[in-house]
Amino acid sequence: MAYIILNKKSFFNNLDIIAKATKSIDKIAIVLKDNAYGHGLREMAGMAKEYGIKKAVVFDDKEALVAEEFFEYVLVLGASKTRKTKITRYTINNLSCISDFEKGTLVELKVDTGMHRNGIIMNELEEAFSKIKEAGLILEGVFTHHRSADELSSEWFWQNKNFKKIKEKSKKLAKKFGFAPLRFHSANSASLFRYSDFDEDMARVGIVAYGCMQLPDSLKVDGLKPVLSVYANKNSSRQLKKGERIGYGATFEMSCDALVSNYNFGYGDGFFRNCSNNYTAPNGEKLLGRISMDSCSFISDKEELLIFDDARVASKYFNTFSYEVLTSLKASLERKIV
Repeated sequence: MAYIILNKKSFFNNLDIIAKATKSIDKIAIVLKDNAYGHGLREMAGMAKEYGIKKAVVFDDKEALVAEEFFEYVLVLGASKTRKTKITRYTINNLSCISDFEKGTLVELKVDTGMHRNGIIMNELEEAFSKIKEAGLILEGVFTHHRSADELSSEWFWQNKNFKKIKEKSKKLAKKFGFAPLRFHSANSASLFRYSDFDEDMARVGIVAYGCMQLPDSLKVDGLKPVLSVYANKNSSRQLKKGERIGYGATFEMSCDALVSNYNFGYGDGFFRNCSNNYTAPNGEKLLGRISMDSCSFISDKEELLIFDDARVASKYFNTFSYEVLTSLKASLERKIV
């Protein structure tokens, strides 16, 4: 089976860059949703804890149960079956879900400041505080999410102004309804590096920690290193002659005699079929023919072939972006930390 290599040195390098921006390791909340962006939730959680990170963000309760083994604080972003726990906090994404939470549950309130996806709308803030109090929930934080932090536009500043208003009002409401001082956060990976003087309580960092953030040149963050590399093992080799064809549909015709090998990584593992006949591995090996469910063919005789070591580069062949490349990698692939 193909396998994944996770480079701890590269991961720690990225965390050093993040810690410099947040000014404190304690303000870093590592985003581990969707199997840690394809890297492996348990593997990345273990390395993050080793580095000294105490906070994590996940999507659902299944991920939270794993993250609780490594962190002091876990925030669940999506809808989930809630539990009363001292570690995991649950997101209130709309007014109607408040009654679903068990009394005493730790919660954080998400506010829609312009993303228009999840979160209460801004003028529902006081009603939300009132219902949270009435339900006996423990409100610890208020947060939002940026829709255009990774694009060179004024929308990032506009949402920050909206969230500033929410923070000011939330502080007053916290006193009114008897909640302890609240945690406020809005920065995702791209947003963090747009601050000249970061002053929020924490930053939710995902793709930047994995070294594959893609930004316009004017917003580029220097020094990041991809953490993940994908390798495949050779299934077989054969000497093919000019004019012979390879794979399903016989879509590739050999232009010269060459040794061709088949490797155990295909679209069933997370390779993208749309780059069939049009992909070059990092060390120059050419992909030949269609990608199969469990295999692909290259001009190579290597026993192990590096398929890609930078999702940003691979994404250009796949006509997508690094997030999709990484999260498409199947959880069944073995992940090795080096």
